[in-house]
Amino acid sequence: MNEKNMTALVSCFSRSYHCRHNRFPVFKDDVAEKLLTQQEHDSIACNMSAGISFFNPDFKGTEDEALHWIVDNQLSPSVLARSAFCEASLKTALLSGCRQYIILASGYDTFAWRNTEGDISVFELDRPEVIEDKQKRLEAAELDPSKAEFIKCDFTDPGWSEALVSSSCDMSRLTFCSMLGISYYLTKNEFCSILGALSTQLCDGSSLVFDYPVICGSKETDINEQLAKGADEEMKSKYSYDEIETALSAAGFLIYEHLDASELTKNFFTSYNAVNPQHKLHAPEGVCCCLAVKKGL
Repeated sequence: MNEKNMTALVSCFSRSYHCRHNRFPVFKDDVAEKLLTQQEHDSIACNMSAGISFFNPDFKGTEDEALHWIVDNQLSPSVLARSAFCEASLKTALLSGCRQYIILASGYDTFAWRNTEGDISVFELDRPEVIEDKQKRLEAAELDPSKAEFIKCDFTDPGWSEALVSSSCDMSRLTFCSMLGISYYLTKNEFCSILGALSTQLCDGSSLVFDYPVICGSKETDINEQLAKGADEEMKSKYSYDEIETALSAAGFLIYEHLDASELTKNFFTSYNAVNPQHKLHAPEGVCCCLAVKKGL
């Protein structure tokens, strides 16, 4: 298993597990499991269930029940909430004529292989080692790698956007961008730098979706922070709403939609909870999702 991409692999596992074990999933990702080997799936499942005392010291039940509890209460809520919010926002953008989707820190995202919305050009940006590992997984799963254009870059490098400019992405066209699960691992200067670089390249009316950790966190976010640190992926920043608004405004973006945990739960978990009253899910406190639009000068 690629230890360097552990948080991305666990995210992929949580999407796969949630989809496989629920008839009416919050977010249906039936491709994620194809990117994991059976050994990786079993290893993550075993390690997680074995750590139930860390997640829930008072838990009583079998290993399978422990794993289900951990996925439902710790691993999947944030991933499901941001993924559902992102692709709902993307669908709205497509109705407005957008036909380009840029996924920053794409990891093991599977939209390009689940897409049913017609002809969309998908551009996936991530570190070279992540891109190369994903391409190997796609080939092993017999999934067509050409459904996305892969762009290798490092977002901590100020010149990362040069790789995007060199791609076939037409920056004069309306573009939808997502930046999920990455703001946590960037310094505030790095985060603002990415916003500025995107603003320079995107045309007016283009949009960006991202999630971010708030200053007042929660038990779930504290545990996620410890898990990330254990995987040598330190979380570096937390934000207030005012900080996010200021950073976006400085980069030429306006907040179009902003949802906190209670709003994310209401918007994306209500239907699931109605048919699963014994296993209700909720978006984690301490995480917000934002949709911003590039404004005209």
